[in-house]
Amino acid sequence: MSPSLTDEIKREIGQHFVFGFHGYDLSQDIVTLIRDYHLGNVILMKRNIHSMAQVYNLVIKLQQLAKDSGHAKPLLVGIDQENGLVSAFSSTESTKAGTQFPGAMALASTGSVQLCEEVSAATGKELRAVGINWAYSPVADINSDPRNPVIGVRSFGDDPQEVGKYVKATCNGLVSAGVAPCAKHFPGHGDTHVDSHLALPRILKPKENLLDTELRPFKALIDDDIPTIMTGHMAFPLVNGDDTPCSLSASITTQLLRDELGYNGVIVTDCLEMEAVVLKYGSEGGAVRSLQAGADIAMICHRIDRQLGAIEAACTAVSEGQLDIYALKESGERIGKLKDRFAGTWDDVLGREFVSAQVSRLSTENAALSLRAYAASTVLISDHHRLIPLPNTGGTIILFTPHKEKINPAVDDPESVSHTTDGKVKNTAGPSYNSFARTLSDRRHVEHIVYAKNEAIPPDLGTGTIIFATRNGHSSRWQLDYLLRLQDHVHVGLTRVIVVSTCAPYDALELSKTGVTCLATMEFTVPALDAAAAVIFGEQGGSGHLPVRGA
Repeated sequence: MSPSLTDEIKREIGQHFVFGFHGYDLSQDIVTLIRDYHLGNVILMKRNIHSMAQVYNLVIKLQQLAKDSGHAKPLLVGIDQENGLVSAFSSTESTKAGTQFPGAMALASTGSVQLCEEVSAATGKELRAVGINWAYSPVADINSDPRNPVIGVRSFGDDPQEVGKYVKATCNGLVSAGVAPCAKHFPGHGDTHVDSHLALPRILKPKENLLDTELRPFKALIDDDIPTIMTGHMAFPLVNGDDTPCSLSASITTQLLRDELGYNGVIVTDCLEMEAVVLKYGSEGGAVRSLQAGADIAMICHRIDRQLGAIEAACTAVSEGQLDIYALKESGERIGKLKDRFAGTWDDVLGREFVSAQVSRLSTENAALSLRAYAASTVLISDHHRLIPLPNTGGTIILFTPHKEKINPAVDDPESVSHTTDGKVKNTAGPSYNSFARTLSDRRHVEHIVYAKNEAIPPDLGTGTIIFATRNGHSSRWQLDYLLRLQDHVHVGLTRVIVVSTCAPYDALELSKTGVTCLATMEFTVPALDAAAAVIFGEQGGSGHLPVRGA
């Protein structure tokens, strides 16, 4: 670190970053960052989560390290816990941590803002039980573009007023549990078909259009004093005059968010390792620019070289007068107030006990809430031929599920995706679809077929029932093409075909107009597909309502 800076200034600079690390225990990287570079905030990723007790012990070690290293206040410990498909804390086949709850679009499909708040509060209680005090949720983006590859079902829908109701409910639930919410991705990542993980989205909207759509949920949250807001890596050239990502733009971060909308809370950037930033500025340059633009905290989730480089770059910028230390200190006061409210004192974070019996009771209560929420979220879009409910007795059900494709880096877990030697995703069903097959087989005999692009239709399907799952079939059109070929192949009138849309429901809306029986789950999580099976067999109704219009 720059030798010309005082220890006080170096400690101040460390408060303006949130970094991730690897492993279930303290790594040498995170020890160095907290002890030597005074890192004030940490993000936990799925790679850090194995069990509730393990996360509790990890957080205690992080906080003890910070105290022993001379930090004035405890760490903010954050996590991407949107629920649904982006659930870093939720249990998986190999981990036993938090409850899997429905994500944004599934919750909006229930039509119940109250249920949304209940789910958010339950999530917050689990996070708080292990010492996590900051959730990067809710997604306040309006999913205006059905082609959107990165928001989609992470959004509560395409109606700004309705989205505003659900994001407020999510924030209220988290705050009630003592967890700071963080609305994202300001000023709005919904009206684009470009993924900022991979490139810079350019959204050609003037400010007056933003005020009517993208900014309405954020304004509602600002009026409610939301503690934190995350800026996104998209460009609005008609608003700020160039292609600078919003997260690095003073026109967006300071003039629009702070001055015009009157926001006084903490501003954090989205991860600065995304290509929308890295390709032009690098994570290190992006960090400095974001702080210059008015962000309080810059986020870098993965690489230690970029993390160290960003802090060094910030130190150099302060030394050379390119980053105003007085502005940083004023920003640091906002961070300090956030820590006082949601982290508390050292006694609060280090004196918190992990009581297994209490956590077990909470998990049991939340499992029941999750079942209720998923049951209410399933949508029976069309059943013109009254194929549902299926009888529990009869012939074989043939389940078709799509082979794995990457959705986007926010949803995909790179460590769990298998690839062939030439880099393609292996033709595997994935654990959620395998679970769907097992759930269906509890009612009837099931043959599970994983279908892929340009594959031939299996011969001798016979007659009976086909359940055909799609996953973003509106954008991966090969799935709908396969369905058409399949329908031409089967015995018309003797074979039932039920389509289950397991991600963004635009494909189901399209198919429903052709007379096909369609359900939508809004996500391919295990409990969402369990709920679909219950609807198919008439054990519960598909009473949800879609919160988006067709493509």
